Amino acid sequence: MTEDASEIFRPGLLDGSVCVVSGAGTGLGRAIATELATLGATVIGCGRRPEPLDEVVSAIRKAGGVAEAEPMDIREADAVEGLFDRVIERHGCVDVLVNNAGGQFMSPAEAISAKGFRTVTELNVQGTWQMTHAAATKAFIPQRSGKVISVTLSPHNGMPGMVHSGAARAAVENMMRTLSIEWARFGIRLCAVAAGQFDTEVLRTKYPPQVAENVHRTIPLGRLGTPEEMAWMVAYLASPAGDFLSGCVLTIDGARDNWFGAWPPPTATGKSGEPLAEERKPGD
Repeated sequence: MTEDASEIFRPGLLDGSVCVVSGAGTGLGRAIATELATLGATVIGCGRRPEPLDEVVSAIRKAGGVAEAEPMDIREADAVEGLFDRVIERHGCVDVLVNNAGGQFMSPAEAISAKGFRTVTELNVQGTWQMTHAAATKAFIPQRSGKVISVTLSPHNGMPGMVHSGAARAAVENMMRTLSIEWARFGIRLCAVAAGQFDTEVLRTKYPPQVAENVHRTIPLGRLGTPEEMAWMVAYLASPAGDFLSGCVLTIDGARDNWFGAWPPPTATGKSGEPLAEERKPGD
């Protein structure tokens, strides 16, 4: 348990758990790794860049938690196999795998090359499969228990400019549903968490300013999610409270999956001609 208590959960909720988190160096992955460690888990963070991983591990250890960095690329099968071999050798088991690593780029569909499409699917689908398969065959099936939590994307009704990522994340969600049936006999639980728009460095720096500055307007709740809110969802699933959740997709997006923007629309009027919608500021 770290010195900084969780805002939501009781201390020691995940004491004794060994959790592997991919893409742990930044954004949602960093928040997830930190929350799991705060609750007492031993966190193994992996990712391609060692510098941000080292920063996360250092911060967790400074707060009294237990964390390790494993720089590697989830697209490389040998690297994935070696990761789980080392973790099991050091800790004897793996209890939770969080498939958070992923990536995409915005582009009109007609401008996406075969190489660009393949790059996105290899990372999001093949990489997720390799991590999940290795965790299952090396740890979960032998120990007859384990959880896989895979981060996907919302909205599900189509994302213009993101056809490659939308297709890949849909594949991951179906992967979790299918494996939840096949591997239930081993006590393995698998879920997907479809993340909407969150206030992360990637959104602020890697997307066009007009997108980053206005995307909150597309969300019925009128604001972006916080990385901590995503971390709390993952911690819930990793805890005993999530033991009967398997084969499902949990969408965390402020209702964006159901509607685009505020309701009523700002220009809507009633019979009297008065606006139906009250003026809202982000976060109201």
